[in-house]
Amino acid sequence: MFFSIIIPVFNRPDELRELLSSLTKQTYTNFEVIIVEDGSTLKADGVVAEFAASLTIRYFFKENSGQGFTRNYGFEQAKGDYFVIFDSDALIPAHYFSAVNDQLSQAWLDAYGGPDAAHPDFTPIQKAISYSMTSVFTTGGIRGSKKNLGGTYHPRSFNMGLSRKVWETIGGYKLSRMGEDIEFAIRIIENGFKTGLIQDAFIYHKRRTNFGQFYRQLRFFGRARINISRYYPSELKLVHTFPAVFTLFLVSIPVWALISPILFGLAIGFVLLLAVLILIDATQKEKSIKVGLLSVEAAFVQLTGYGIGFISEGWKRFWEPKQFRETGASIEYPS
Repeated sequence: MFFSIIIPVFNRPDELRELLSSLTKQTYTNFEVIIVEDGSTLKADGVVAEFAASLTIRYFFKENSGQGFTRNYGFEQAKGDYFVIFDSDALIPAHYFSAVNDQLSQAWLDAYGGPDAAHPDFTPIQKAISYSMTSVFTTGGIRGSKKNLGGTYHPRSFNMGLSRKVWETIGGYKLSRMGEDIEFAIRIIENGFKTGLIQDAFIYHKRRTNFGQFYRQLRFFGRARINISRYYPSELKLVHTFPAVFTLFLVSIPVWALISPILFGLAIGFVLLLAVLILIDATQKEKSIKVGLLSVEAAFVQLTGYGIGFISEGWKRFWEPKQFRETGASIEYPS
């Protein structure tokens, strides 16, 4: 199997250097690397040149159009039998492509996804953010798991592979932002292709390095879920509203103090119980009380960030013209 690795980049040359360095350590080496610079002002061509002798690598620069269309540009340049997509803020374990090749040789998947994890060298905040993105208390524990809403696995573009046939059949991404990977995965499945999780094909995902960046990212994720409902109304599930409900619950707590001291006490007790459970679970998993404490903050940032994005975009969706609300016709808000 010959793989084409597609990596969109936007103003992240230092992160790209770490990612490319990890690719030089792969035990399975039958791959090419395609770097597509999405209109960056901080270009990475110099970084790519550093790896010209150690990787089969090609570099392209294009005007900014967002990560979905940038991946499409990479697909058009690819020579491989199978395309693999990484975000630029990832580190790839040495066994990654061996694990993928073994899986595809034994039980074919037209498209796959892999989990993400925290590298031992990550900062405590990065580890806390990684925990919050996979915790049963925030995402239900389904991220990076074979469990999935609706029973069919939906790959995500931070760590995803697809056969050339998939791309030739469905034509790549139709959205460039705001849930583009969700829409892409839905279309792959609707066209009858087989998807699945390759558990051993995990990556180390650095995500964001502070809670401000993490909040903005999760707020965008919340908006993206509503944006997908413009295309696929049935994909908006009850479970997707939980962060929004939790956010509204937190905001309402001061009101309970005016209505009933008992209800106020119960509300505060629930929040404290959730925080303690997260603290205990994260501390046990990460073997660090510091990461455990930061995980409490990360979880609340995640839930409220997603919730606020979901509410704000949902409100916008509600007031859209009737024909859009009834047909699921799409309006994309890129910012």
